Amino acid sequence: MATMTFMARVRQGGLTDNISRWWRHQPRWFKYLAAVFTFGVAVLLPYIPDVPVLSTIFDTPGSDFASVLFYPVACYVMVAIGLNIVVGQAGLLDLGYVAFFAIGAYTSAVLGSGHGSWPWLLTVPAGIAVAMTAGVLLGLPTLRLRGDYLAIVTLGFGEIIRITANNMDWLGGPRGVQSIPHPPSWFGLKFGVVDAKPYYWLALLAIVLIILVYKALEHSRVGRSWLAIREDEDAAELMGVPTFKFKLWAFAMGAAIGGFSGTFYAGFAGSITPDTFTLVLSILFLCCVVLGGSGNLLGAIVGAIVIGYLPERFRGFSEYRVLVFGAALVVMMIFRPEGIVPNRRRSAELEDRREAVEHG
Repeated sequence: MATMTFMARVRQGGLTDNISRWWRHQPRWFKYLAAVFTFGVAVLLPYIPDVPVLSTIFDTPGSDFASVLFYPVACYVMVAIGLNIVVGQAGLLDLGYVAFFAIGAYTSAVLGSGHGSWPWLLTVPAGIAVAMTAGVLLGLPTLRLRGDYLAIVTLGFGEIIRITANNMDWLGGPRGVQSIPHPPSWFGLKFGVVDAKPYYWLALLAIVLIILVYKALEHSRVGRSWLAIREDEDAAELMGVPTFKFKLWAFAMGAAIGGFSGTFYAGFAGSITPDTFTLVLSILFLCCVVLGGSGNLLGAIVGAIVIGYLPERFRGFSEYRVLVFGAALVVMMIFRPEGIVPNRRRSAELEDRREAVEHG
């Protein structure tokens, strides 16, 4: 009985629900102040290793902490926000999102070193444009599909991009692209291979920009249309929502953010190979959204931080760290299927379904 009561409490998520309810009732000035404070804390995160107590808690064995903050953590956050538009907002299951990440990275790499000498700043909008175009071209013939069929098509698209990059000499083949330019020095910050802090701070500014775009879309006609499509596509169509158009919008915006994050990764890594953009990485991106709370911006960010940071934190477990990490994900999905920071609407839907099953 005690075990069942504990499981019920975990599933109900009383703590997170209470925090969410308290947050919604706070005045706007308080929310802005909390956002500024959070940003300030995020800016100071690379200095954690300099604090004795915190360095022991947040240590990443075998990895530079600032490097981990940029990749995978910051890059995963950017990707998770983009994928949350596709999966969480529009309700479209995408298993090949790594393709857009790869397209952005390869566009930046090729233009910067492979077949041109563009500065990194110019390769970023090019990477966004090419990834967005790829999202539209993928969506035009496939968004008539739904559910598992769409998931299979997107999974295949992700593998097609990786295999194409591996087989094309123009893209470097298995060797990939080398000597990718780094971002230019700004305000005394030098972007090289020694210090990852400037990359992290630059990615932090990019995340703020992405969040502003995300919130603007969420509260617009586009965001409301995505919500209607996610809840019931047939009903949305009957109510006059051009569902195909807005699903294409979701694919395009998600692809643009994925390509944007890819350009950041390429500028940091200095070289990329096709083996970097595997199906496993695409599944991890999806895990960020599902684990954090599909449809919830904060949930996607929290999920990305957890997915990106924990494997690096427990690198001391060697090969067993992936097993422990996978087991933790399974347990999380059993007890909190709606995610760490669930979307209110989705949480209510899951609770209704659970009660319907329990009462027959």
